[in-house]
Amino acid sequence: MLTKLFGFNPKETTVRTEIMAGITTFLTMAYILAVNPAILSETGMDKGALFTTTVIMSALPTIFMGLYAKLPLALAPGMGLNAFFAYTVCLVMGYSWQFALTAVFLEGLLFILLTVTNLREKIVDVLPNALKNAISAGIGLYIAFIGLKNAEIIVNNDATLVSLGNVTSGSALLGVIGIVMTSVLLVKNIKGALLIGILTTTLIGIPLHVTNFNGVFSIPPSVEPIFLQFEWTNIFTKDMFVIVFTLLFVDLFDCIGTVIGVTTRAGMVKEDGKIPRLKEVFMVDSVSTAAGAAMGTSTVAVYVESAAGVNEGGRSGLTAFVTGICFLLALFFAPFFLAIPAAATAPVLVLVGLMMMSSVLKVEFDKYSEAIPAFICIIFMPLSYSISDGIVLGHLGYILINLLSGNYKKVTIGMYILAAFFLLKFLL
Repeated sequence: MLTKLFGFNPKETTVRTEIMAGITTFLTMAYILAVNPAILSETGMDKGALFTTTVIMSALPTIFMGLYAKLPLALAPGMGLNAFFAYTVCLVMGYSWQFALTAVFLEGLLFILLTVTNLREKIVDVLPNALKNAISAGIGLYIAFIGLKNAEIIVNNDATLVSLGNVTSGSALLGVIGIVMTSVLLVKNIKGALLIGILTTTLIGIPLHVTNFNGVFSIPPSVEPIFLQFEWTNIFTKDMFVIVFTLLFVDLFDCIGTVIGVTTRAGMVKEDGKIPRLKEVFMVDSVSTAAGAAMGTSTVAVYVESAAGVNEGGRSGLTAFVTGICFLLALFFAPFFLAIPAAATAPVLVLVGLMMMSSVLKVEFDKYSEAIPAFICIIFMPLSYSISDGIVLGHLGYILINLLSGNYKKVTIGMYILAAFFLLKFLL
C-alpha cells in the first residue's frame, strides 16, 4: 500500500525514517507560519486569516505532492515572492492586495499551461550539465547563508555588507551551540540527528531567553476575509504583464533549481540527467499557486528546506505526506510550533547546506569553459539571495564564455531561446 500511495521502496528507506524526515522538514519550514502572515498583512490583509491560509496552503499541496508526485518535496507560500507581492506590487506600485492576488492566480494558470505542454520539463533538459551539478551546491551555500542570517550569526554591516554577529549571547549564541551539538550528533551517526538537534536547541533556548512558549492550543481564525478576493479591473495593462511575468519567472526557476538540487542530493537523478516524475512535481506546483491565490496568499512554491528531510533519509512521498500532516496539526497547535526560534532551525540549514555541496565534485574544474559558469551559478545564489538569479547568470555566462572561446557547438538552440527569455527578465 505504501509503495502504491507514496512510491515507498523498503530497500531504500523505512517508515520510521520517512516519518522522522517529514517532521524534520516541517520543523525547518515552520517559520513560514509566522513570517508569511506578518509580511502579507502589511498590505491590509487580515493577519489571522493569513495564518489559517498559510497553514492550509502548506499542508494540502505538500500532501498532494506526496500522493501524486511521490517525492519528498514540501510546498508553502514562497519567501521572496511574498515580499514582492506585499512591498513591490502593493506598497510601492500602489495596487490593492486583491489585484496582487489576481496576478498570482493568472501566474498559476499560465504555469498549468506550461506544465501540460511539457515546456517546463524542456527547460530543465536545456540547462547544461555543468549548471545542473552547480545548482545543488549553490543552493547549499544559499540555505546555509539563510540559516546563519536567521540566527543572527551573520548580520548586516553598512561598511562591509555583512559581518559576524554577537555570538556570545542571544540568538547567535544559541545558533552556534546548535551547530556544534548537531554536528556531533551527525559525526556519531545518531539516527534523527537533525530533528534531535532542532528540539534540543529549542529547549536550550529557554534559559537563554530566546525560546518563549505562549501556550499550546489555539482555534484557527476564519479565511473568509481573504477568500476568493480577486480584482479583475486593470488586468490588461503593462503593469499586470510585468507583475505576472516577474512572478512566473522567479517561481519557475526557483522551483527548477530546488527540485534539481534536492533530488540530486537524494540520488534520485538518473544517469541521463532525468528527474523522475518531474511533470507531476510541476503540476502540483502550478495548481497549488492558483489555489493559493483563491485562498488568499501569494505564490506557493517548492521549499529548499525539503533538503533537510532528504538528508534525514526521506526518499518517497511518505516524507511529504508526514510534513503536510504536521502542518495540519499546527493549525490547532500554533503557539507550540511557533515557539521554535529561528536559531534552532539554523543549524539544520547550515549542515544541510554542507551536505548539498557534494555535487560540486561532478563539475569538471579542469575545463574552464564548464567550471567558470558553474562557479558563477554557485556564488551568485547566496550573494544575490536568489536561486533563479544564480541560474540566470550561470546560463548566460555559459553561453558567452563558450561562444567567445570558439566552442559554439556546445551551445544548443534551446540554450539561445532560454537566454533570450532571461534577457527579457532583466529588461522588464
